Amino acid sequence: MPPAKTYADSRTPPGTADPLTGPDDWGPATTPAGPFRLVPVQAERDLPLLGRWMNDPAVAAYWELAGPLSRTSRHLRRQQADGGHSRPFLGVLAGRPMSYWEVYRADLDPLARHYPARPHDTGIHLLIGGETDRGRGLGSRLLTAVTDLVLDRRPFCTRVVAEPDLRNIPSVASFLSAGFRFFAEVDLPTKRAALMIRDRVPHDPS
Repeated sequence: MPPAKTYADSRTPPGTADPLTGPDDWGPATTPAGPFRLVPVQAERDLPLLGRWMNDPAVAAYWELAGPLSRTSRHLRRQQADGGHSRPFLGVLAGRPMSYWEVYRADLDPLARHYPARPHDTGIHLLIGGETDRGRGLGSRLLTAVTDLVLDRRPFCTRVVAEPDLRNIPSVASFLSAGFRFFAEVDLPTKRAALMIRDRVPHDPS
């Protein structure tokens, strides 16, 4: 019987087609809070943890996935079965899973109907799982690290986008602190969002 995979040794099988160029193989990022890695979600391993996070009222207010594990499981299956346009990850900081991420091709997503998308635009969704990890500036530090990885490893991507709920002031502030700029307010099916963009080349507002 093969040994169970850990958070440190998850990999995409060689030769797997991946429009996101294998984020799980990008390696760890160095952050002020310690080494950070995106690890592909494995439902059989991670569903209980993700279900607990989704039922935290602070998370449920914006992700709307509170309830039985089957609800979170359906969400993960959709993420993992859309042709590789969106991929779910655990954010592991210093060996400890503490956040959930979705990295997606924004130009292939319904979001592209709401702004002038460019080829290879890459989007990010993020939630910080534990209450003790919130309000410490971790969000902006990790967003900076992940966005740097996206732009470093995806040479055809010229910008990273995000669409946090306008009501989620701490999230919007984290994106701004991570070098994103506010682009527009957009009405999405489930929320009114702040469309945020971080350019590969710093944007000149003049």
